[in-house]
Amino acid sequence: MLSCKNINKSYSDGNNKINVLNNINLNILEGETLAIIGASGSGKSTLLHVLSSLDAADSGKIEIDGELISSFDENRLCQIRLNKIGFIYQFHHLINELSVKENISLPLLIANKNKSEIEKKTDEVIDQVGMKKRKDFQIDKLSGGERQRVAIARSIVHNPSILFADEPTGNLDKNNANNIFSLLSDLVSYNKSILIMATHDLEIASKLNEVLKIDGGNLKNI
Repeated sequence: MLSCKNINKSYSDGNNKINVLNNINLNILEGETLAIIGASGSGKSTLLHVLSSLDAADSGKIEIDGELISSFDENRLCQIRLNKIGFIYQFHHLINELSVKENISLPLLIANKNKSEIEKKTDEVIDQVGMKKRKDFQIDKLSGGERQRVAIARSIVHNPSILFADEPTGNLDKNNANNIFSLLSDLVSYNKSILIMATHDLEIASKLNEVLKIDGGNLKNI
């Protein structure tokens, strides 16, 4: 479960204070999916970064599985991210010099899992995303859709309870976007993970359990 209460976030632009998130409140249960829509610059990405602990809120509380993570120091937040959170970026953030398999295994290596567990879990996820024939390829040899499959695999290899996806289909054509969403939806269902997705694609957003819109820093039902 993920819940947040009265989350506020602002940035300074010279002498001006820009409020990006205003008193955001959410409660999301295991297995539920949520789409966040809104105009460019409305705060969709900021909300995902704050909820996932990649950025800090100015005020408010965030709980994951009953733990008040908004009170944690950076060391404890790192452990939460390693064990409970997956994040899919629009622009992949994969390491070109590493192979598909090496990129996917990174969260397990960072978490100091043993070699046999890393091998088993990485191979399993590679099969799930349909990249078995490409597992030894370097990232720069892959298509955009293939790279996003690798990014998804890396984000779920440690079985996170919450998966954040920031415009995961934004750089793909319609066919690839639908394929990637279907894959992501299947994996989330299989793992019973929470999915919170920021997207401009209203067709894809409508396939999630709930759709909310950020407008003027406020999160609204549509």
